[in-house]
Amino acid sequence: MATKVGIIGAGGMLQYHAAGFRQAGAEIVAVADAAPGAAAKAAEKWGIPHAFESVDAMLKECKKLDAVSIIVPNKFHKPLAVQCLKAGKHVFSEKPPALNAKEVKEIIAAAKAAKKKVMFNFNNRARPESQAMMKYIEQGTVGTINSAQAKWIRRTGIPGFGGWFTTKELSGGGPLIDLLHMIDLALYFMGYPEPKNVLGQTFSDFIQDKSFKGPWGIPDRVGGVTDVENAAHGFVTFKTGQVLSLQVSWAEMIKREEVSVVFQGTKAGGKVERLFGIDGLDETAIDTCELYVQENGNSVNRSIVTPACEDMGRSASAANFIHAITGKEAPLNTPEQALRLMQVIDAIYASAKSGKPVTVA
Repeated sequence: MATKVGIIGAGGMLQYHAAGFRQAGAEIVAVADAAPGAAAKAAEKWGIPHAFESVDAMLKECKKLDAVSIIVPNKFHKPLAVQCLKAGKHVFSEKPPALNAKEVKEIIAAAKAAKKKVMFNFNNRARPESQAMMKYIEQGTVGTINSAQAKWIRRTGIPGFGGWFTTKELSGGGPLIDLLHMIDLALYFMGYPEPKNVLGQTFSDFIQDKSFKGPWGIPDRVGGVTDVENAAHGFVTFKTGQVLSLQVSWAEMIKREEVSVVFQGTKAGGKVERLFGIDGLDETAIDTCELYVQENGNSVNRSIVTPACEDMGRSASAANFIHAITGKEAPLNTPEQALRLMQVIDAIYASAKSGKPVTVA
C-alpha cells in the first residue's frame, strides 16, 4: 500500500516535495495552506485530491495520513513538526530545522515520544556529486578530514524586503540560517563531529539596498521588517580536532554566486561546487566534483563525472524520506545531526553579538 502524505504549505518547494514523494511511490492525499485559496490552487495544479486552509482540518479529515511535509516560514517549523508528530505522523520539514537548537530538542523529544521519524530537507546531501564524494570518504580514500571550507555566497540574492525572509522573528536570521546547506554538507563529509568553539561575525551593510535584490520575483512588503544580516563568516573547532571555516551571504562584493565545500584529508582533498552564471538561477549553473591526491610522486586532480541534477537534490531528498520511513533506505539525515548544525548556527550569531568566541555547551 502506498505511503499517504499531506503537504503543509503551497509555496515553490511543493513541486520538489511532490516530485520526490511520487518518485518513491507515495500518494499525496492533501495540501494545506492558511492563505485563502492557495491550497485549492496548488491541489488543482499538482493533482492533489484534497485542499485545506488549516493543518487542524487536514489532520482531522485525513486520518490515514502516514506522513506530513512542512513548507512554511521558519518560525512555524517547530510547532507544526511537534503537532504532526503528536498526531502520529512521520515528518519531513524544509530547512532550517527550527529557529534554534532549543527548538530542535523539542522536535527530537516529540519524535521519540511518538516513535516516528523526523527528517529535514538537507537536499544537497542528495546531489549526485555529494553522494559520489561520500563514497570515496566512506571507502577510506580521503582518510580523516582535518579541515573544510563551506561557502554559499551571493552577490545579488536578498529574497525581497520586508517579508518573512528578512524578518528575524519569522526567519531566525538571514543567509546564515537560510543558506545553511554547505555548512551541513561539510559536516556530513566530516562525520558530523561535535562542535567545541565558534567564532563568528555578521554584516548588514547591504540589507536595505534594493540593488542587491535576488531574481526570483519575491515582492517587497511595504512597512515590513528587514532586520537580519546580509552576510556571515565563521570559524568552528570540533572536539575531534577538526576545523571548519564558513562564508554565507545574500549580498556581498564577489564576482558571482558560488556554492561549495572544499576539504583537506590525510589521504586526499576534494571539492563539490556549483558556480552560477546568474545568481539564484539553477539553470545557469555548472557543477564540479573533484578529488585531489598524490600518486607516484605526482599531484593528481581527478574530475568525478556525475549525472546532471539541476534541482540540487531536492526531489531525491524527498524520495529518500519516503524510502526511509518504509525501511527501504537509510535516512540521509538525522535529527541529532540537525541539532549539531543549529548549535553551530546559534553560536555564530551569539559570537557575532558578543564579539567573542563561544563555547558550545
